Amino acid sequence: MRILFVASEVAPFAKTGGLGDVAGALPKALKALGHDVRVVMPRYRAVNPARYALKTRLKSVPVTVGSTETDIALLEGTLPGTAIPVYFVEQPDWFDRDGLYQQDGDDFPDNLERFSGLTQAVLHSAPRLRWRPDVVHCHDWQTALLCAHLALTRRTDAYWSRVGSVLTIHNLAYQGVFPRAQFPLTNLPPAAFSVDGMEFYGKVNCLKGGLLYADRLATVSPTYAQEIQSKEFGAGLEGVLALRRHELAGILNGIDLEEWNPATDPLLPARYTADSLEGKARCRSALRQDQGLAEEPALLIGLVQRLVEQKGLDLLVEAAESLMALPIQLVILGTGERTYQERLTALARRYPKRIALNLRFDNGLAHRIEAGADAFLMPSRFEPCGLNQLYSMRYGTVPIVRKVGGLADTVVHLSPSTLSQGTATGIVFEPYTAEALLEAVERAVEAFRNRAAWERLIRQGMRADFSWARSAEAYIQCYAEASKVLRPAPVQRAARGRPARRPRARH
Repeated sequence: MRILFVASEVAPFAKTGGLGDVAGALPKALKALGHDVRVVMPRYRAVNPARYALKTRLKSVPVTVGSTETDIALLEGTLPGTAIPVYFVEQPDWFDRDGLYQQDGDDFPDNLERFSGLTQAVLHSAPRLRWRPDVVHCHDWQTALLCAHLALTRRTDAYWSRVGSVLTIHNLAYQGVFPRAQFPLTNLPPAAFSVDGMEFYGKVNCLKGGLLYADRLATVSPTYAQEIQSKEFGAGLEGVLALRRHELAGILNGIDLEEWNPATDPLLPARYTADSLEGKARCRSALRQDQGLAEEPALLIGLVQRLVEQKGLDLLVEAAESLMALPIQLVILGTGERTYQERLTALARRYPKRIALNLRFDNGLAHRIEAGADAFLMPSRFEPCGLNQLYSMRYGTVPIVRKVGGLADTVVHLSPSTLSQGTATGIVFEPYTAEALLEAVERAVEAFRNRAAWERLIRQGMRADFSWARSAEAYIQCYAEASKVLRPAPVQRAARGRPARRPRARH
């Protein structure tokens, strides 16, 4: 099968979160199954052409966004360590910026133009590559417009007439909502701005359009696929998702076992395996020394994530003083909302030998935290899949997580029975309260005191299988269904259920 990935971020070239990791790892798994995979993404300022040996594939391709015509170039490279082609859309006015989507915490005001431009670049450059995909795999709101364009151009464009589309929802909270006045930037016909298409409370909603027009939908865990059909997690789009529930697959994310391997990871001060954990102790000591933490028999807890409410930061700051009464240390890496950055900075100053705070993104430090920490904290309000709990188990670091989304699907709570059965991999709590978070950490501290049981828990997590192999097979099935269906446009069924008329999402 010929598969074209279109994503706004792809690791290791550029990423802000799990989407980039998935777009960098899943193509490798699909290639290993014998499929012809190619990837398209923007050429951001962070993507150095010399570093990645990029070459010009198409020098000048005219595209129109709204009423403005411009030229894009297409550069070609490969996904590192593979022969998978990666095409970079180069248009400096859109993508030559320090950030991918934001600057100083605020969205770029021209994001709709930028990512509509990415869609137009794919539509106009792909036919010039002398290669036609069987399916286009889009990701989140930034590329959801492409699903709408494919559905609406099949009747008139021979190249795209038999190409299916799949849209993966990595995080439903981010929908790409813009003022109605910007709708012409989508290059879609006026009829697409309706309850049956892109309209959402009088505004343009890119993700909603993708959900209605894509041939097949996927999201990143089975539990999250069910959750987002409810009012609590649906972010205003639960009606659309319930309408398409039979065409929605919950496919659990995997991880790149080559990048995340404590036995070979070049970013670690020592290597180790489930059968030989001595190197993990050296990683712990090195992390404490690097972060200025005291060398003491405390439970060292890592936290690597965006510092936002979705990730449970409100619970963490509320419980912080009580947590500091326990024999624990915290190493935190990430950036996010100013309120949480300021609260955590104050705590780190108050407990300089107990809390180490790093307000930045640092891939090397992320690996060293995963290896050096004893436990990893993820108290998320909602979590579509989560990857850090998978990295943590792989590195022998016990995840402490809330029972929600992909965390519920991947972490088995420690109990006497699950430990004896060999299935326990972490500590799970359910109520979204600071008290429940505190109790979960207390359970981790108590379990940590039993070194034999703790090491057994570590090894069980390290031996769990979270490779992409099974997930890639599930996506192949999804692609095959999308290629057969070729959903007509516009979607007429939506009018009866009026799925857009749901409670407003927070944006």
